[in-house]
Amino acid sequence: MPAHSISAPQSFEMLLQGALMLDVREPWELEIAAIDGTLNIPMQSIPDAIDALPRDKELLILCHHGIRSMNVAYFLEQQGFSSVFNVTGGIDAWSRMINTKLSRY
Repeated sequence: MPAHSISAPQSFEMLLQGALMLDVREPWELEIAAIDGTLNIPMQSIPDAIDALPRDKELLILCHHGIRSMNVAYFLEQQGFSSVFNVTGGIDAWSRMINTKLSRY
């Protein structure tokens, strides 16, 4: 399992410090709720897009509740990414703790 899981508030602070948010949800989910400035690559597309991901930044992996993102974080660690963080609770936690104007589903 991923070495690092962080809360929505911790991920918000890391974003302010230059981390990159990678949202691995499906396009239909992004239509409901999305965080501006995130990189959006659906989970199943990650292996094909791995070369597009920066290895020199902290990557915050986000999904709906944190299960898909945990799997992606684990996969990226196995591929040699060293600064990968799973956002526990996903966009649902973000919409409850950071931006309450986001729709929940």
